[in-house]
This record gives sequence, C-alpha cells and structure tokens, in this order.
Amino acid sequence: MRKLGIVGGTSWASTALYYDHINRAIAYRLGGLHSARLAVESLDLAPIAEMELAGDWAGVAAATTQAMRNLEHGGAEGGLIASNTGHMVYDDVAAAVGIQLLHIGDAVADRIVADRRGRVALLGTRFTMTEGHVRDRLEARGITLAPIEAGWMREVDRIIFEELAAGRVVRDSQRKLKTLITELQKQKVQAIVLGCTELVLAVDVRANVLPVYDSTAIHARAAVDWMLSEQEEARAAA
Repeated sequence: MRKLGIVGGTSWASTALYYDHINRAIAYRLGGLHSARLAVESLDLAPIAEMELAGDWAGVAAATTQAMRNLEHGGAEGGLIASNTGHMVYDDVAAAVGIQLLHIGDAVADRIVADRRGRVALLGTRFTMTEGHVRDRLEARGITLAPIEAGWMREVDRIIFEELAAGRVVRDSQRKLKTLITELQKQKVQAIVLGCTELVLAVDVRANVLPVYDSTAIHARAAVDWMLSEQEEARAAA
C-alpha cells in the first residue's frame, strides 16, 4: 500500500472526513484489521483564511508547499490538498515537490463523465465558484457549469467561512442550501457538485431533488484507488 500525505486543517472538520472515508474504504477493500498508511500535516486555518481573503495567494502557496514538503520528507509517496479552495495553489505546490498530487477537480470530473452528466452547478467558496482551479478541470472534460446568481454566491461563501469552516452547522443555512438546489433544478441542471469540502456537513447528498456529488468523498475514493493501485495490479498479474 502506498503512503499518502494529506495537507489538511482547512478546515479540520473536512480533514476528519477524509481520514474517515479513506480508512473505511481501505478496511472494506482489504478486509481484516487493515487501515490506511497516512500522514497528515494540518494547517492553522485562521492565517490561511486571512491570506485567502486578502488575495495573498503567494503566502497560501508557501504555507501549503512547506506542509507538502514535510509530508514528502516523512515518506509520503503521493499527496493531496484537502480543500477545493486550497487547489488555487495546486500548480505551485505540485511544481515544488517530487511526489504525485491528486487533484480534486480531476477526481470529480471523472465521476461526472462516467455518469454521463453534461450540465452541473458548482457550489463552493467564491474563489471556487469564480476562479479556474476546479472549473477548468471540469470544463476541459466537456462539462457545462450552470451560472450561480451573485447573491447566492455571497450566501454560500458566507455559510462556508462563517459557519462550516468553524464546525458549525446552522439549520437555517441548511434550508437555504436546499432552496438553492431546488432553484437550480428549474434551470435544467443535472447535478450539484459540492465544490467545498465542508459543504457536505450541511447538504444531505441522499435527500435532494438533484444528484449531489460530494467532492470530499470522491477525492478520498480516488486517493484509495491510488494507494492500492500497485498492490491490486501485482495481485492481478500473479
């Protein structure tokens, strides 16, 4: 089993979901007492969020790169950034380390294409909904992204930064997100992408009017596939 390094803490709540998803999948696929070979470098979200909101992406890149280098030096053979917004600096980090990094946008695009869905709505922080770090990966695969009204963008961004990133799930915000998803259905959207690793805390992926793609779970599943790929290939060849 390959060892995976996770740069997390942005936020800790979604990083905990990664740890849970990956270990459960490893246990299911290998059986017995198996668990995942993981190393986690957990960042302090407060200064990272401050840099993001100030547009200091060079600072975010430096902090994330140092964290990934620490994981690489600790024996990680591959890595991931446990945050959609954190992928704003993916290219800088990938260029600065010697291990493979698994991009959340690629993992989500693979699932959507496999399910033959062509028009989806991407929800996340204002950075993820407007910048190209995830959007470009989806659109490059022929996926059309439905527009999100500016007022809804501001509200989803507020829910993430003021509530979910702090581990708070507010019932009124859950209702608002459900209303937004219902409105998007009327725009002939085929599915919703939760393009923020905390949004699954407030959106029930099984109880909505549209299929919901949880980027956290999808990214974690792609990580498990990568961790076990050499082992499964060797078993198939034997």
